[in-house]
Amino acid sequence: MSRPNIILIVCDQMRGDAWGADGNPYIQTPNLDYLASLGTRFRCAYSAVPSCLPARAILWSGQNQWHTGVLGMGRGQGPIPNDFPHTLAGELTNAGYRTHLVGKGHFNPQRTPMGFETRELDESGRMPDSDHREWFARHAPDGVTPDDHGVDWNSWHARPWHTEERLHPTYWTMTRALEFLKNHNDERPFFLNISFARPHSPYVPPRHYFEMYLNAELPDPYIGEWSAMHDDPETAIDPNAWRGKMRPEQIRRARAGYYGSISFIDTQIGRVINWLRGHDRERFDDTWIVFLSDHGDMQGDHNLWRKTYAYEGSARVPFLIVPPARAGRPARPVADEVVELRDVMPTLLAAAGLPIPTTVDGCDLAPLMDAPSQNWRAYIHGEHCTCYSDEQEMQYVTNGKRKFIWLPRINREQFFNLEQDPGEQHDLIDDPAHEREILEWRTYLVNELNDRECGWVKDGRSCCPGPEPLVSPFKDVRWRGESRVSD
Repeated sequence: MSRPNIILIVCDQMRGDAWGADGNPYIQTPNLDYLASLGTRFRCAYSAVPSCLPARAILWSGQNQWHTGVLGMGRGQGPIPNDFPHTLAGELTNAGYRTHLVGKGHFNPQRTPMGFETRELDESGRMPDSDHREWFARHAPDGVTPDDHGVDWNSWHARPWHTEERLHPTYWTMTRALEFLKNHNDERPFFLNISFARPHSPYVPPRHYFEMYLNAELPDPYIGEWSAMHDDPETAIDPNAWRGKMRPEQIRRARAGYYGSISFIDTQIGRVINWLRGHDRERFDDTWIVFLSDHGDMQGDHNLWRKTYAYEGSARVPFLIVPPARAGRPARPVADEVVELRDVMPTLLAAAGLPIPTTVDGCDLAPLMDAPSQNWRAYIHGEHCTCYSDEQEMQYVTNGKRKFIWLPRINREQFFNLEQDPGEQHDLIDDPAHEREILEWRTYLVNELNDRECGWVKDGRSCCPGPEPLVSPFKDVRWRGESRVSD
């Protein structure tokens, strides 16, 4: 059986509304928008645990967060396990695929294979001897390092990249991906993961891309009445602040750097499209392309920065699937069923004609590309442990149209109608007109926690039983698929 090639493009910290295909009129992403015209865009795509480590554990295992054992980056949690019984790359490698990762893995240890045959890594500041940093040292002017821009890895500050564009990690990632394609032996199909470490801060795109947005019209952050809880001047002074009401010019520079980083990534995606169409059209026509992000970035919405939150800026992600040209365009250019990172592994394994391991909790999305499903999951359940502060530990359930949030450490609930209020500016939790609907969504969350038998439900209501963090029983012992937990 002839198996298709697969290219999986992953961005780090790109929010779901930060590309033209999602209707954003401010940002320039022509190559992504072109790809979206060829496939299906999943409008209601979410990261169940919206920060790097837990999201990538879900992506590579196809499991929900309870089964990965990683409920966040913070209290009681650990790194991505390196001994999952089945991983996406591992299954493809075992089936004869040539598997290669370029860019960010964020594994533990950093050079853990996670099923890949080979890896070329850009791990930002986490790995002094990463492949990008060693290459940079050989090609940069004497004395110049990748960190000389002076912006930290979680900062909301922004400025142009401090040296040549070709030395930028985003450029390097695509250059190495193209080298893999040029040198690939056609005897085996390939699985190439192009994993950009941006637009995660530092927001330092090359000067051209920064200046594209510095004086352009940009969207204002979403601010609701409830957002005042994060107007914290003392925290806002920190260049790595996770919350705080910044001045408009500060937000503008941050957004110019963030949007510029995304447009620079889009240019790199154009490089691979152009190369495949111009030099290897047959291969291009026999390749699945999937594009997504691990989580988003609040960018000042509700006086919040970074990720780990249940709100749309943090939890909703771009998600696009383009089938091979030989298969024809799917019937649905946009699907509005709620999907999650766990769905990537079963979708790509099914596309390759491979069985889906029993450890996988996600679902094959291919049927949704041609027709709506009447039996799709009603919602996804997300969460994140305490990371920056007890106030932002959260649990949420959503279908992309409604969202119920519970902040357990401060026992606060929120409810949003995303169809009418996509920026979550109007908290409806105390609105009597939505009482019945809120009860339904509260019950979804209670049922999820109750099924875990973790002690976080009492008298039919979710409850935080004490100061100890919520920890999955699969944190240190891998789940083997003996049972299923509903989405």
